[in-house]
Amino acid sequence: MSNETKQDVFNALMADMSHGSEQWRARYDAAFPDNLPVIPKAVGEYLKRYKLMFTLFGFLRDAVSRIDTPLDDLNQTKYHWIANNQNTFARAWVLGVWRVEETGEIVKAEEEK
Repeated sequence: MSNETKQDVFNALMADMSHGSEQWRARYDAAFPDNLPVIPKAVGEYLKRYKLMFTLFGFLRDAVSRIDTPLDDLNQTKYHWIANNQNTFARAWVLGVWRVEETGEIVKAEEEK
């Protein structure tokens, strides 16, 4: 996977038609979909940290169970966001990639080696 969306690749193709079609096909196939889930930075960092330790069900169950636990405000906000945006969070979890709400940056759960 790359760090660009299908629209990014299409725009670059339209701007420079001089490259071979096979190169463009490979680049397009490696690009992310345009409709990436958008999640807050703090939630994304939390997802990256715990994705390898939990199943999605276990993670959501844990997050929802902590909503009423007295924690610092940042953690409380994360748990509330996850509980109220479970579909978006689940898409980010399954795809392993999302767009950061505050910056628009595309982030991968696991960096390629």
